[in-house]
Amino acid sequence: MNNVLEVKLKYKYENNKAGGGQRNLRVNSEVTVQKIDELIDNLKTVVRYYETVQKLMNGILIDVYYNDIIAKSNRIREVLKPIGKKPNDLIVGARFSNAPTGQENHIITYYVDKETINSSIDKLIIVKQFISDKLNGRAIPANFNEPDNVLSYAGYYYKGNEIKKNSIRDIVVDCSVIESFSYPNVTAEEYKESFLITFFQTEKSVSEILEKLNIDYIQYQYSFYGKDTISVTWQLYQLLLEEVPYMISMISSDLSKVVFDNNGETINEYSPIISDPTVEPVIGVIDNLFDERVYFNKWVDNRDYLDEFEQIDIEDADRDHGTAVASIIVDGPRLNPWLDDGCGRFRVRHFGVCENKISVSRLIKKIKSIVEANPDIHVWNLSLGTEDEVSKNFISYDGFILDELQYQKNVIFVISGTNDNRADKQGYLRVGSPADSLNGVVVNSVKRNGTPASYSRKGNVLSFFNKPDVSYYGGDYEKEERIFAYTSKGKEEVYGTSFAAPWISRKLCYLIDVMGLSREVAKALIIDAAAGWDYKISTYKNKDLLGYGVVPIKINDILTSDNNEMKFILYGTSQSYKTANYQIPIPKDSDDKYPYISRATLCYFPECSRSQGVDYTLRELSLKFGRVKMNGTIEDINDNVQDENGFYTDERKSRQDFRKWENTKFISKILKNNKSLKSYNDRFWGFSITSKERLDTAMKKDLNFGAVVTLREINGVNRIQDFITACTIRGYIVNEIDIQNRIDIYNSNQEEIIFD
Repeated sequence: MNNVLEVKLKYKYENNKAGGGQRNLRVNSEVTVQKIDELIDNLKTVVRYYETVQKLMNGILIDVYYNDIIAKSNRIREVLKPIGKKPNDLIVGARFSNAPTGQENHIITYYVDKETINSSIDKLIIVKQFISDKLNGRAIPANFNEPDNVLSYAGYYYKGNEIKKNSIRDIVVDCSVIESFSYPNVTAEEYKESFLITFFQTEKSVSEILEKLNIDYIQYQYSFYGKDTISVTWQLYQLLLEEVPYMISMISSDLSKVVFDNNGETINEYSPIISDPTVEPVIGVIDNLFDERVYFNKWVDNRDYLDEFEQIDIEDADRDHGTAVASIIVDGPRLNPWLDDGCGRFRVRHFGVCENKISVSRLIKKIKSIVEANPDIHVWNLSLGTEDEVSKNFISYDGFILDELQYQKNVIFVISGTNDNRADKQGYLRVGSPADSLNGVVVNSVKRNGTPASYSRKGNVLSFFNKPDVSYYGGDYEKEERIFAYTSKGKEEVYGTSFAAPWISRKLCYLIDVMGLSREVAKALIIDAAAGWDYKISTYKNKDLLGYGVVPIKINDILTSDNNEMKFILYGTSQSYKTANYQIPIPKDSDDKYPYISRATLCYFPECSRSQGVDYTLRELSLKFGRVKMNGTIEDINDNVQDENGFYTDERKSRQDFRKWENTKFISKILKNNKSLKSYNDRFWGFSITSKERLDTAMKKDLNFGAVVTLREINGVNRIQDFITACTIRGYIVNEIDIQNRIDIYNSNQEEIIFD
């Protein structure tokens, strides 16, 4: 077996040199005077609507229905453009149309003033007249190409107002991507005890809105969560829906149930002897309560995190779930010898936040407080979730808080994929929150043969993002499928995603705290090991249930590779438009060719914005890995051309083929007939990260990334030593991740030094 290598490359940082160029209509598209008339009528309807409702804000919220999934560069530029700003500056929400999967289009909400809408109507009237007079009532792409460019006129005058030629072009192109305009109108929800209501961001705070509506706190008992979200009762929800439906951006249930199916069956009063903990790494567990009477109690630093009113009528059953989760983290391999991962035991810092149910709003307050007060913990296990399905159009509030914490702090959450507890299962439920956290590692459960568990729920999230991330063994209904955990009742047979997640927490903590790897690299290693060489061949078909695949049991299988493979990790910081190295010395064969199949996995933790709806991640890192061609560009193993000059891919294809905007990238190249790849003279291989911002702002801060690259020699030759030598010659630092050596270093670092 070969050890995984840690390669410290020297990166070049490149600015974006590509010019914007002039916009044009898409191939086969057109803009007619009839279409512009429809858009003008839409805008007038929106203005009339706001004249009939109780308007509590200065501006107007307006939905733009696009006719495609629209890239940032193709959003409207001139229509709805206020003085001194860009329309992109005014976006306060984004969702998808209610269409079959793969056919959704963008609906983006803008907050503008009435004058801007009236100005847009005037501009559309002028451009309509231009198309009627100069283009016989229909604009097509050829009209704006040389030498017959009708915009070669200095300008076009109408009723004393001038519109510059570039503005005419932009308005025509804007009209070609707009389906219609409307005002926001939230869909009513069925009865729930309480809701989380999120408002569109305007100049009015939520408290000002409630005050203008004469909503009394004592009567309605609402609570604030962030600057734009409140927890409300059914009565207040109905009132808001009647008075200001156009101001409501998102609605979700405010009841989160800690998942524990109570299907555990006691086997015996098994109470083994366990040694005392010493310097083992610590995993944080946020769950229901812990029973301190169990045999491994010294391994658990138990801290009940209950309010006074929650500390009454606590029963033993309220401690079962949290105790069972902790038992797997501490002593899972002894309870389940076939799942011995080689990671040893872990200490647990356990925070009991509830009995068996807790509202989302209370849960997130506790999670934020706990994580901020325990900065020494890097891996947090959350085996809890809601029974309700996550929305197709926005991330849950608890999922967002987890993403925000992971962006701000050096932590990673491992989250159970939630269970389908229905007696009569017809079709798959979408996962429940917070299993829609994009930065976290969401874990679904499989049977011993690797097939999805009977209670599985599915992704994707926001119709696009790949969730769950991975799967692991969590037991199933059949007795022979269950796994063992421990509670105050003794050793129990259990099943559920709650009991799959702790195994991944163990592996991540081992990689981060014992092996000393960054969380970005650790997450990439877990996902890469789950995907392997089969993801694009077979696992991909069930990715909404399995994620990238089932993680190997043995930690050695993650930190080593076969003798005919070279697996190495790369890491760095995205500091500019492009971070790249074009001189990775992959060994050739005697025919001066590259006899490899290859794959690469990239992970990073971007800033996210819940208010942006389906356009949730604010930063995109695009991955390219492959041979460097004669022109100096990388021939990517996934044929990624989206950032190359002269190539164009639309947003829908970029998301589907290159996972644009997703914070995990997995790419692979499987060769047919084991045919070697040609080399480009003395060119090497290259690795590049291209950064793009969602909003019209400069890059706020550097963003760390971690990647895992694997090359398999198709002739079975072990070329790893040649690779190490070639990297060393080029001045790259190469470290073998020797497991025992890293364990020794970890233990040495944990020793207490006593001064005389």
